[in-house]
Amino acid sequence: MNFGGETIEDIILSEDKRGVSELRPFLPADFCDQAARYILDHPGKVAIITGFYILTAGQHETDGPPGAIALGNALQELGSQVTYVTDRHTAPMMRKWLGDKADVVDFPITGEDESRAVAEQLLNELGPNLLITIERCGRNASDVYLNMLSRDITEYTARLDYLFEHGLPSVGIGDGGNEIGMGNVAEHIPPVDRLPEEPAISTVDRLVIASVSNWGGYGLVAAMSRQVGRNLLPSIEEDARLITEMVDDGAVDGGSGQNRYYVDNFTLEENAQLLRLLHEKVEQASKR
Repeated sequence: MNFGGETIEDIILSEDKRGVSELRPFLPADFCDQAARYILDHPGKVAIITGFYILTAGQHETDGPPGAIALGNALQELGSQVTYVTDRHTAPMMRKWLGDKADVVDFPITGEDESRAVAEQLLNELGPNLLITIERCGRNASDVYLNMLSRDITEYTARLDYLFEHGLPSVGIGDGGNEIGMGNVAEHIPPVDRLPEEPAISTVDRLVIASVSNWGGYGLVAAMSRQVGRNLLPSIEEDARLITEMVDDGAVDGGSGQNRYYVDNFTLEENAQLLRLLHEKVEQASKR
């Protein structure tokens, strides 16, 4: 595997298997650094949205929650109050890993009107200064939630993109074109062979793309770490343990739909290799 590059953006787009890196020209060159600065500029209460249902397995996948937790832990270290928002497929695992003290919201899977009402009520209750979404399916122009095989998963997907319709500051992370936030580059997605012909339309203020969405989350934490002069990344061991426990609890590799210790067809060793490179980037910055 050829992981690496000069920048954090290079690293998180390493070994791109889907063609998402072809969207890079339509984003700022330092899109990860810009998103990290945007996050740091909006401290306080943060809602992190994640969880993607894998139809063939009837389970959530291993991509998304680890990156969400890495971001949440980093933000808490910096003094922010973090709430995780997902649905019934992912909420139990998040609660188990994070513990009873964590704030995990199980957003109902229901119709449009009910979902809009729940979204508005939740935002009123939480009062977030910032929304971050990572690997969360967003609806397309036909109001349908599609997976990477263009199969309809609407009935299994809470309409969490409604949270992003109230003008709150937002950051999105995606790797496939069908995630919340990819509406920023929606017109450029269909021409890429391996990306959806009907992409998600929900937009965000800052978009991060990566070969694996978790890597986008780690990249953001690395960029934040460099900007605050403090390494906030999870340890390689901690990250591997989280993914392992998720799989043991039923989560699947999104690339294959199999209950195995992979994330989007990457092994734990390959995932560790990338995370190690990000640690090195943070450490290099601290020595300057």
